[in-house]
Parts: sequence; C-alpha cells; structure tokens
Amino acid sequence: MEQKNPVFDDEMFELLTRYTCETDRADFNERRAELLGLGGRHVRVAPGAIIRIPKEQVGSDVFIGLYTYLNGDVTIGDHVLIGPHCTLPAGNHKFDPETGYFSARTTSNNAIVIGEGSWLASGVTVTAGVTLGRCNLVCAGAVVTKSTPDYAILAGAPAKQIGEIDPQTGEYHWFHEKN
Repeated sequence: MEQKNPVFDDEMFELLTRYTCETDRADFNERRAELLGLGGRHVRVAPGAIIRIPKEQVGSDVFIGLYTYLNGDVTIGDHVLIGPHCTLPAGNHKFDPETGYFSARTTSNNAIVIGEGSWLASGVTVTAGVTLGRCNLVCAGAVVTKSTPDYAILAGAPAKQIGEIDPQTGEYHWFHEKN
C-alpha cells in the first residue's frame, strides 16, 4: 500500500515558514527538543537544526543553534552552547584505491566529544575524531581538526589555541606571538 505524503496548503506553508524563521524563543526551542526526544534535560534546539546523533549523548542544559548539523558519534557535555550554523560530522569517508574514489565510511576514531561547559560560536566546524576539552571557547568560523586541552580559546582554520580561560576568575588570557 502506497503511503501518501501530507499536502500543505498555502496557509500551512505560511505558518510553517513563519514558525521556522520567527520562533527562536526559549519555549519553542524546548518544545523542539522534546519532539526530538531530548526533553527533560533543559535542552533547547533552535529552528533548522539537524540532529542525527544518539539522544543519550546530549547532556543537560544544552543549546543547539540555528541550522546546526550534528551527525554520527557525537557526544555533547552538560552546559554546552552551540551557535548557529555549526557542523559536527563524526563520519569520515576513505579513499578506495581499488575504485579510485571515496566510498566506504571509516569506523575507528571518528567520535567527536564536546567538553562540558564549552561554547562553539557561529559557523564552527569540529571534524571527526576531535575531543574538545572542558570549557573551551571556539571562536566564530573556526575549524577544529585536533583535540584540545581544558579552558582553551581557539580560532582560525585550522583552529589554533590563541588563549586560555582562567578557571578561577573566568578571565581570558591571550597568547601573543613575538616577532
């Protein structure tokens, strides 16, 4: 028996468009989390986020930003903020010399772990196999390709540690290159 797709009339389309574009409110973000099986842990999911990770691998008090993409073996610690347009793809494709192109997905060392209390600003990419330390600040647009220590401030593509956070005072300490 063929399954029919729901038909959206103009009014439904308008409501859906307004809902996804104008509803980055805490109560709607919490409702999205509930619908995705992440409720009861103070998780908030902004419009357009795609979450394809095991639900039990998302901590409590987590915010997942607008149009963020989480896929594969990704673990998100408690008290994490993930900004808009972030990408965390834990999968990896391997070049196959027999066929001459990328095909089979690798299965080892692909997990991504986001340490408790970390903040990924807008447009951050974390690549497969990376573990972010506790309370990392990853600046906008950074591409994190290597694991990091606790309290690191990271920026760039590929990301480099440009400073650290004092866990006692919360102050940022910037590294300065000497010429």
